[in-house]
Amino acid sequence: MKVAYLTNQYPHVRHTFIRREIVALAAHGIEVERFSIRDSGHDVVDLADIAERERTRAILSVGVFGLLMSLMGAFFRNPLRWGRAFLTATKFGRRSDRGVLRHWVYLAEACVLRKWLTKCGAEHLHVHFATNPAVVAMLCHQLGGPKYSITIHGPEEWDRPESLSLREKYEGASFIVAVSYFGRCQVLRWCGHSHWDKVHVVRCGVDAGFLREVPTPVPDVRRFVLVGALVEQKGHLILLRALKLLRDGGEMVEVVCAGDGQLRSVIESEAKRLGVADMIRITGWISNSAVRDELRQSRALVMSSLAENLPVAMMEAMAMGRPVIGTQIAGIPELIVPGQTGWVVAAGSPEAIADAMRECLRKSIDELTAMGERGAKRVAELHDADREAAKMAELFRNSA
Repeated sequence: MKVAYLTNQYPHVRHTFIRREIVALAAHGIEVERFSIRDSGHDVVDLADIAERERTRAILSVGVFGLLMSLMGAFFRNPLRWGRAFLTATKFGRRSDRGVLRHWVYLAEACVLRKWLTKCGAEHLHVHFATNPAVVAMLCHQLGGPKYSITIHGPEEWDRPESLSLREKYEGASFIVAVSYFGRCQVLRWCGHSHWDKVHVVRCGVDAGFLREVPTPVPDVRRFVLVGALVEQKGHLILLRALKLLRDGGEMVEVVCAGDGQLRSVIESEAKRLGVADMIRITGWISNSAVRDELRQSRALVMSSLAENLPVAMMEAMAMGRPVIGTQIAGIPELIVPGQTGWVVAAGSPEAIADAMRECLRKSIDELTAMGERGAKRVAELHDADREAAKMAELFRNSA
């Protein structure tokens, strides 16, 4: 069976789980064509992502002229279908903070995509994230393209359900995938109960490089790692306040922030203001192997998130045998077993994060290593990429 995948930008350093899913699907007889709205440019750093970029077609690469020609061609091919899609795009645009004109551009993108899907023979279109790629998929289907499905991931989707027209996107899809049970309940809130049976949980798979690695003993260091984009929802600014509390209490640690983003200068300035600049190190975006190296040399992963679904970085750290500190939000409590594989603390509380880090520092290396081993076992049970891909393959076949 041949399916197509569509995301806003693929490959992307933050979305390696999509690549893992695509690769794992091949072993289950699903051939995947890769499409994205825009090109990744040279932002990708992992060798596997660089290879994926060569296999991916970006819709906006056709340029303005290509979009207009596809829009006109679709109109003359089937004016009735085109008119229905135009009305949908206009309705969605009036609700959205992005406006009607942007949604007419999405219609043009859908016209390009429909032509490409017909040419490659894709039988189904799957979209990651229920934002603008899901609009394009829905419009593509209305233009005569294949059925579509959606994987929803995080707060940027369910924070604005009406603006994003989530109900129509969900109810028009052949099935919907959530990566946690918390995510599933967010979908159920915004679609009629007659559609609930088509909402499934398929967890993000962990890279084989992490699962194959035999967990090493936790080193006797005072180093923690945070993996994630430097954006508000990851809670870096809360973590800085936790570091100040540790320093004021006589505890010195290092936190390696593996990632980059628009908040970098703010984080650096705030770290200086709080007097903890020497306690953090920002790496920028690094490859999977470099992330593994940082985790291998750490005592634990700390995630101070204010909004999440279920961070892949947390799964990867646990797969490597590292205890994790996470906040009590979204799908995180579905993974961490408090006291067994890590700590679950109140979100937005520097005091709670500092207390967990302090407790981690006081535990013996043998205790931390035992926590890490239990965490690795739990991740292998819940987040095996091959097993989760088998679930996706079954969903694709059943939707045909």
